[in-house]
Amino acid sequence: MNSVLLLIIAATVITSFKGFGDQSFFRKYEFHIGSIRAGEHIRMITSAFLHGDVGHLLFNMLTLYFFAPVVIDSFGVFSFVIIYFGSLIFGSLLTLYFHNNDYYYRAIGASGAVTGVLYSAILLYPEMSLYMFFIPIPIPAYLFGIGYLLYSIYGMKAKNDNIGHTAHFGGAIGGYIITLAKVPTMLTDNTLMVVLLAIPIIILLILLKMGKI
Repeated sequence: MNSVLLLIIAATVITSFKGFGDQSFFRKYEFHIGSIRAGEHIRMITSAFLHGDVGHLLFNMLTLYFFAPVVIDSFGVFSFVIIYFGSLIFGSLLTLYFHNNDYYYRAIGASGAVTGVLYSAILLYPEMSLYMFFIPIPIPAYLFGIGYLLYSIYGMKAKNDNIGHTAHFGGAIGGYIITLAKVPTMLTDNTLMVVLLAIPIIILLILLKMGKI
């Protein structure tokens, strides 16, 4: 495993376990709208190193473990770090935008950053297949990407669970934009796939314009 990837995973695991047993530490570094608007902007980054439980942590770190090497092999370690933390920030900014007036809104988890890496990998290799625990057949990566973002839009509208759909969506947008910025030839070499993966983003913008979200 790449040493930088290992460092990110180790830091996330150590910090998350610290948060599991130390409520004051957890509250100090979680994503909290009221505190961020009061000037504690560091929470927009530190919250990605905290998780709600072991299952949440394990799912994110396993996803990162499997898909980060695709990005590292394609772009190198430095660009992977840019995509990871850039997606993290995209996710936090979009969450801040949507929940700006909800001073009590709280969130934690590396989902935004991890989703950005996942979507970068999908954009690089849209023909690859993903295997889900509850589906016995492989799913084309691009179909998973489109479906996941459409589900995230539904979650943002429904607001009936504790999943940070907004951070997922923001992270995916971050991974998408940064990857295209690094390889703009994808726009001409793989136009159909770039357009297909942009559909959920366009739908979100339309819903925003219409005031539906």
